[in-house]
Amino acid sequence: MNGITIILISAVVLIIGYLGYGRWLAKSWGVDPKALTPAVRMEDGKDFSPAQRFSVFAHQFSSICGAGPVTGTIVAMMFGWLPVLLWVLIGGIFFGAVHDFGALYASVKNNGKSLGQLIEKYIGKAGRHLFLAFSWLFCCIVIAAFVSMVAGTFATTAAADGSVDFAKSYAGGCAGTISILLTFSAIFFGWACRKWDLKGVAKFLCALVCIAVPFALGMVFPIYLNATGWIAVVTLYLILASAMPIQTLKTPRDFLTTIMMVAMIACAVLGIIALGINGQATITAPMVVSSETLDALAAKGNYLFPVLFVSVACGALSGFHSLVSSGTSSKQISNETHMLPVGYGAMVLESFVGVLAIVTAGIMFGDMNTAGTGALNAGTASTPFQIFAAGVARGMELMGFNATFATVFMTMNVSALALTSVDAVARIGRTSWQEFFYETNDAASTSAEQAGARKVLTNTAFSIAVTLVLGIALCFGGYLNIWPLFGASNQLLGGMTMITLAVFCKCTGRKGWMLYVPVAFLLVCTFTSLGMSIYGCWTAVAADQSFAVIATKGLQLVVAVLIVILGVIVAYSCLKELFTKKAGSIPDEKPEWSELGRKHVEESKHDVAVDTKTEVTA
Repeated sequence: MNGITIILISAVVLIIGYLGYGRWLAKSWGVDPKALTPAVRMEDGKDFSPAQRFSVFAHQFSSICGAGPVTGTIVAMMFGWLPVLLWVLIGGIFFGAVHDFGALYASVKNNGKSLGQLIEKYIGKAGRHLFLAFSWLFCCIVIAAFVSMVAGTFATTAAADGSVDFAKSYAGGCAGTISILLTFSAIFFGWACRKWDLKGVAKFLCALVCIAVPFALGMVFPIYLNATGWIAVVTLYLILASAMPIQTLKTPRDFLTTIMMVAMIACAVLGIIALGINGQATITAPMVVSSETLDALAAKGNYLFPVLFVSVACGALSGFHSLVSSGTSSKQISNETHMLPVGYGAMVLESFVGVLAIVTAGIMFGDMNTAGTGALNAGTASTPFQIFAAGVARGMELMGFNATFATVFMTMNVSALALTSVDAVARIGRTSWQEFFYETNDAASTSAEQAGARKVLTNTAFSIAVTLVLGIALCFGGYLNIWPLFGASNQLLGGMTMITLAVFCKCTGRKGWMLYVPVAFLLVCTFTSLGMSIYGCWTAVAADQSFAVIATKGLQLVVAVLIVILGVIVAYSCLKELFTKKAGSIPDEKPEWSELGRKHVEESKHDVAVDTKTEVTA
């Protein structure tokens, strides 16, 4: 099978899914273009901040399109490329995009409430606290997986004598330097856009400069650190990113990284076409592995069900996306019509990234030691990110790009996928911890409004510290060890989100039947996978009680057991409410306002009235 054919067919399927199923879903639930969104009404200059459609799309896409669509698809190809491709396409259209759009939609219709707050409204206060505990634990797992992935990609490669192999470490060192510089560049970009009110072409050109300068400097001054050193650097970045107001760093960085990601997608497509023209785009990976291979994989605990579905993760469905949709994106939507491209469209595009990863790894398969190991014979790649970067760089070389430039460019871009997700999840983990201890269910609650111990527990610095301590502790187990736990808990979160959306639809008199099959499948799949993870960790600890095993497998065992307990309770509470709640019993919330939001709306109305009067007079 030729990789170009797979890309073309997949693109057509995803576009039809967006235009057909996505638009039907939006029409079924109802979108009001004249309604004032929470971002407009409740503007506070921090979390609630109305933004242009592309800016919100950029935030959503760059936050959700992390390590998952590249790592998950490549790891899952141990079963063959066809099962992975089918799940990415079917799951992306009917599971993931519905999930993301639904979480965004429900939040916008409820004054920007996060998923935890929505659960309290429709399920109950106990359900909210249990979910927030689950959400916080899950965020720690995501931090562990993504930080480990980024650190491994940036880390130096040792030569035979133990010294740094600068030739093999150059791409990672450059990408790491560029990522650091992009943080400061993003802050400057955000400041420049606000100061000079940059829009359109001017904003785009400024963004290109803010990307090009760090890239040029990073190519000249690469930083060489081992994995531990990069873990420390990324941790410092997360402290900064999770504490800053969203419009200071997160929003402008998302704009920059979205441009980078679009460039990455374009280079991947054009690179594969170039490989095809040169006769090098044939998929060398097996379409479906043999029964003997399946038996061998099963003997190691890698069963087709559920491992395939939880491994692919973000490429088809990710519960983490609901935290972004309801936690940050819903507070930036300036018009309800933007919800479809932001919620549904961003997920469809992420599924396409997953398709590109499948094709790239399929082409590179001939150079891989073993399916699913993530290692190349040439020694040029060791993580799925590096496999993807190396594969696309081959195509870019055929297009005339310098080999070193192409490798650094792709390594930088795929690493940006993970970094923009991990800073979003660090912020969400922090807010989940804070919401757990907030006394009220108000979306605008703050630490300053709390008293006694709650004031300390909800303090931003304290919340960041407890979140990062557990997340970084877990990351030392390595991304391959933490990935199955991440995938299972991620899909379980998606299942709980789907149940909550089903309750929301029933309570508000909307259609919710399209959510029932995904809910059933996800719950069965994820609880099976978590049970397997618990058994595997328990077996490892029972066989070896050394500090290294207890610190990795033992800690994962504790987290997995807690995830299962919390998941069962929350799922039971949600299902109970789904069957007992009366249709149309809880209408959408009445609009809430902030002083700043009301002021800006009144000013906008006044400006419109003045303009109308001027036109009439003229």
